[in-house]
Amino acid sequence: MKILHTSDLHLGRQFSGISLDTDHQAVLDQIVRAVRDLHVDALVIAGDIFDRAVPPAPAVRQFNAFLTRVATETAAAVIMIAGNHDSGDRIASMSIMTDTRRAHIRGVIILDEKPLLLSDMHGVVAFSGLPFSYEYAARQCFADESIQTPEDVVAAQVAAARRHVPPGARWVIVAHAFVAGALGSDSERPLARVGGIETVRPETFDGAHYVALGHLHRPQSVGAPHIRYSGSPLAFGFDEAGAPKSMNLVEIDAAGQVAVEVVPFEPVRGARVLRGKYAELLLAEPSYDFVKAVLTDDTPVIDGMKRLRDVFPNACELIYAKDERTPEVKLTGGRATKAASPIEVVGSFLEIVRDDSLSDDELVVVTSALHRMREAEDAK
Repeated sequence: MKILHTSDLHLGRQFSGISLDTDHQAVLDQIVRAVRDLHVDALVIAGDIFDRAVPPAPAVRQFNAFLTRVATETAAAVIMIAGNHDSGDRIASMSIMTDTRRAHIRGVIILDEKPLLLSDMHGVVAFSGLPFSYEYAARQCFADESIQTPEDVVAAQVAAARRHVPPGARWVIVAHAFVAGALGSDSERPLARVGGIETVRPETFDGAHYVALGHLHRPQSVGAPHIRYSGSPLAFGFDEAGAPKSMNLVEIDAAGQVAVEVVPFEPVRGARVLRGKYAELLLAEPSYDFVKAVLTDDTPVIDGMKRLRDVFPNACELIYAKDERTPEVKLTGGRATKAASPIEVVGSFLEIVRDDSLSDDELVVVTSALHRMREAEDAK
């Protein structure tokens, strides 16, 4: 059986205030083409379909059109779950009145976690979609006050799913988690409160023949070759500059052994960090990539960003090498988490005080204010 594993689309996201709608459309087209041309039996989307719980209308329409193409142009089943950026209820609503023989859409945590069963010449493959859930919801669902960490949540979900896997079936788990030993990026939102341990041990997934993970934006296996992240299809920060983006084409044989082939994405625009003298950068080949310029000049450049954008229209940052810093915050017993971006700080604050994320209009206001501040700093 062939499975195409992807995740972390983050539809509706922007790159430093620049729309990614065109970039997202290009990768969605590539996913449909891969499903069709590679004769894929099941398409897996392991969470973070949207960038926020209330996504902009164009992002919703874009995803609906994508699902329509998968349904009409291919014979593949679709297995998808909500991630920590998604609204579980919104994702769950997509499962209403769908063909449950071909679609397994899981938005919120439930006690009775039944899989989607697909068959090939070798028998049954069971797909268990385990949507992201915070601890308080899992405690309520399982009536278990001992659930205190993300690992406890996933362990309870795996146990609930295991009960419904038919004897002898090959088992695929789809989950959205930070598995211990994996490498993260700046653009991922932590899954635990500050000071908490957000990682899940690979052994939590014992018994599964393939674990299709979402949340981390770098493609990688962790703990074992069959426990894999597909990574995000686009770079969302300059720490991912030049990093390859791909999908996992997974083939499961009769014995449950998996062979994984990396299917690369071809993004419309990449993320690049350019380092050097300002005059040298102005002579570089023009590009529409997202650019961060690190200047090695000893003295500040007048009106630097404006002239840089004549060559790189999507230049987002201009800093000086002598001022370059990478602040880190250490989480006790967990991973090191880099400081959040200003937009993320504002968004997190609003989610705390009013239980809602930045609206499109508010995002424009905040982005414009930050841009003016950067320009003021550049002019000094």
